[in-house]
Amino acid sequence: MGIGQVASGVAAPAPYAFQPGARPISGAATTSDARPLEAGATYRDSVGPGDRLTYRVDLDATTNAYVSAVAVPPAAAKVAYGDKIKVSLQNRQGNDCSSNDAQFGAAAQFPRPLAAYAYRMIEKGAYSCQEAGPYFVVVERVSDEGSTVTPWALEIRHVQEPAVKAPGGPTAAPSVWPSASPVPAAGGPRARAGGAGFYDATGLTRGEWTARIEPGASLFFRVPVDWGQQLFVSADLGSSSGQGFVSGALAMSLYNPARGLVGSSGSVSYDGRQKTTALDPLPPVAYENRFGSRTGDKEMRFAGWYYLRVSLNPEVGRTFGAKAYGLTLRVNIEGTAKSGPGYAGPAGDFTVDDGKLDEASSGQGGPEASADSGTMALVAAAGIGTGTLLVVWLAAWTLLARRRAARAAP
Repeated sequence: MGIGQVASGVAAPAPYAFQPGARPISGAATTSDARPLEAGATYRDSVGPGDRLTYRVDLDATTNAYVSAVAVPPAAAKVAYGDKIKVSLQNRQGNDCSSNDAQFGAAAQFPRPLAAYAYRMIEKGAYSCQEAGPYFVVVERVSDEGSTVTPWALEIRHVQEPAVKAPGGPTAAPSVWPSASPVPAAGGPRARAGGAGFYDATGLTRGEWTARIEPGASLFFRVPVDWGQQLFVSADLGSSSGQGFVSGALAMSLYNPARGLVGSSGSVSYDGRQKTTALDPLPPVAYENRFGSRTGDKEMRFAGWYYLRVSLNPEVGRTFGAKAYGLTLRVNIEGTAKSGPGYAGPAGDFTVDDGKLDEASSGQGGPEASADSGTMALVAAAGIGTGTLLVVWLAAWTLLARRRAARAAP
């Protein structure tokens, strides 16, 4: 039986939800043949074992640029702890501006989406990667000899962060911040189904949230975290009947608004009794975090959506039964939102506005938020008769209400 199946005759979990309309692209073997990635665009490709795919980005001398790659192995793939995806951004001299990777690790060797990013950052006093011109993104896949050789699907995104209006602020990351776990949010648990990718990740606010997760599945959630705010997250896997033991049963990772890996929770071994895991304490979101040296802490560098990916080992289904298991997320957002660094242009992904707060409160995912925007555009459109406009408005909101009800159902 394949790893992506939990039992004979039981359908595999929903596949990763790629962003609709993502542009197909083929990474080149050399920089001379590299195709460009446009800022704000999302692309799809695939990467085989040992491949080094190269893309081009054209940058100015003032903007910070980020390129992320989400690698999605087939559900039935065999993976090893050292299998990983690596993303580098290089200048014309072949020097790395930055490089990061994400791997399965020894504790949870089962297929699930991995994401990593690389960036070019404009820094005072820096001498490399500061000039305008072409840069090159390299996406590599490292695989163990015993791992499945099937290509991994890729979702690649290029985003840019504007320069600040008044450079010269703090250039040292904070070294001390609150680390004690906050008091759990009151109000009791509320049901909220997760999405299947970054694109349709379900919005969450402070509180206790329940979902159902199938063995082999990955659920995605997103939380708006503003400047000066601190995020705490824990995950509980509910108890189950049956006997056995599964190491590395539950894996949880946090990604920042540019899809850079912030950190992962500790390993969860499962014996049928309820288990819990939590992310290590993270610093409040601050622009100057980027100047730190600790991996993860420096990824808390901007406001916006922070993404949670929670994955359940398919071995849980083989040991304790092919069924959906209870998952509880406890989310705390501490601190009062502060003003941002004062960008010289639109902040784009790197801000928390009323729209994002509303989406998180109502539990919207990406498709529903887009539908809301489309509905508002219809309302604002000129030339539509009042009666027709009312019918369109009611139909759109009825569809959205049904979607939200379906997503909230346990």
